[in-house]
Amino acid sequence: MLLEQELRQTIREIPDFPQKGVLFKDITPVLLKPRLVERCVEELARQFRVRDITKVVGIESRGFLLGPMIAQQLGAGFVIVRKKGKLPEVAASISYELEYGSATVEIAKDAIFPGDEVLIHDDLLATGGTAAATAKLVQQIGAKLAGFGFLISLEGLGGRKALESFGVPIVQLVSYAR
Repeated sequence: MLLEQELRQTIREIPDFPQKGVLFKDITPVLLKPRLVERCVEELARQFRVRDITKVVGIESRGFLLGPMIAQQLGAGFVIVRKKGKLPEVAASISYELEYGSATVEIAKDAIFPGDEVLIHDDLLATGGTAAATAKLVQQIGAKLAGFGFLISLEGLGGRKALESFGVPIVQLVSYAR
């Protein structure tokens, strides 16, 4: 079965979560299928194998699920980007605007260095705000952004458009109209 087809059959949709009007894409059923997880990791890694990725950055918290396995496939280190106040030693932080307020993400001291080739990974691309902020954070440190990898993309929310200005590949395994 094609990977995208199997993902569509496996990802659970939960209406009105976390708030009314949202159709939540739950990847928990994917994680219960070891071979499907393996296929997802292999495909995301394959898309970036031609680049010399030295670090894979996983965005809190669901970027931590497949991110380390993608890094392992690429022979790269895995780095976490967390919400403000969650890391003991912070190298850099960036604040960005959300639909209703603002947020700050941080990266640990000694995690990324100038010259690193960085792939940013998260489970879902929606508006792209957190991924774009993470990309700016990576660039602020002096590392080179190599691309973005997502399990799911929600089209129509502007995420892809928000990331296109970085001029790097944006890969998702499955996309939904919303």
